Amino acid sequence: MKLWLISQSKHNDYDTYDSAVVAAETEEEARWIHPSNDEWDGKSDHHYDCWASVEFVKAEYLGEAKEGTKKGVICASFNAG
Repeated sequence: MKLWLISQSKHNDYDTYDSAVVAAETEEEARWIHPSNDEWDGKSDHHYDCWASVEFVKAEYLGEAKEGTKKGVICASFNAG
């Protein structure tokens, strides 16, 4: 399992996530993890969504996760309004 910094700059208003550290096997898998850790369809169709469509999500490899780490969100940055 690897650690990834996922981020987006499409929606940067109040009540939005701007980034998260997630555990996933691949970059593509990391980009499909929502910072709330909820399942989603990869789409964000309007300005007031709290995250961006998967095509606007960047993933940066951080390193290897500790053995036994489960796939998902480690921590997330939410800009509360």
